[in-house]
Amino acid sequence: MSSDSSKLTIVGSGAVGTSAAHWAVARNVAQEIILVDVVEGIPQGKAVDMSQSAPLCGFNGKVLGTCDYADTMNSDVVIITAGLARKPGMSREDLLLKNVQIVKQVTENIVAQSPNAVIVVVTNPIDAMVYTVFKVSGFPKNQVVGMAGVLDSARYRTFLAQALGVAPKDVTALVMGIHGDNMLPLTRLASVAGVPVEELLSRQELEKIVKRTQTGGGEIVQHLKTGSAFTTPGLCAIEMAQSVLWDEKRVLPCAAYLEGEFGISGVFLGVPVVLGRSGVERIVEFRLTEEERSALDDSVEAVKRQVAATGL
Repeated sequence: MSSDSSKLTIVGSGAVGTSAAHWAVARNVAQEIILVDVVEGIPQGKAVDMSQSAPLCGFNGKVLGTCDYADTMNSDVVIITAGLARKPGMSREDLLLKNVQIVKQVTENIVAQSPNAVIVVVTNPIDAMVYTVFKVSGFPKNQVVGMAGVLDSARYRTFLAQALGVAPKDVTALVMGIHGDNMLPLTRLASVAGVPVEELLSRQELEKIVKRTQTGGGEIVQHLKTGSAFTTPGLCAIEMAQSVLWDEKRVLPCAAYLEGEFGISGVFLGVPVVLGRSGVERIVEFRLTEEERSALDDSVEAVKRQVAATGL
């Protein structure tokens, strides 16, 4: 349960930001939930709407919509969703230059009001945007984390559960690496109630699921035509924020800054981390096979290209 003084800010009241705020209210994760946007009236109207769900979902806190960052002062966690969404035919990289400018400005405003906040970055392309926040904020690495693997792993677990005809919550699976086509859904470590999925599905079936996971975001974009996924990304951001706000110490796959872990340094990459009150408390490191190492190296190269394109 949220503490009496906990404060969560969500920047961007588009589809993902609204979804995150909805889940934050439904889960009662913080006493204060602030929804920020540059467009006057949008965050205010959405906040009023959400606050009226309080009697139905048991939320006891305050929801405020604002265009003024002063209202976000002393936030414990800030989720950044602001930015342009992907459209059909658009890669995450196409978004990069436009969203770098948006995220830089947002970060400067956050730092001025909440110098001790843990920042959860959702804006795509995540691995480059979280690096942007890290460089612009000057925050220590534990206070900046990207939402990638939680979403990718949720998709992976869903597809595995559907193939096996089992409850999704009984599937444990991990996706590492970049949030993009070079991501690494590990089949070796995936299991159902402790039973390895490699014992239950053929290599061909697993390869098909891995591919669908890697292109999971694009699949949704193709259906929606004018937008991208929002319901589950919003929940994934709140899953991370809750672990920080409640000091749950959940082990979640997130984009964290590596300094030698897995033999990688100087980039944000999706790896399993312990998320607690101070943010990324540690990275959970384990041995990779040669094949996994090679795939992860491909992710690193893709992230480095994105980071170089930010100009930071």
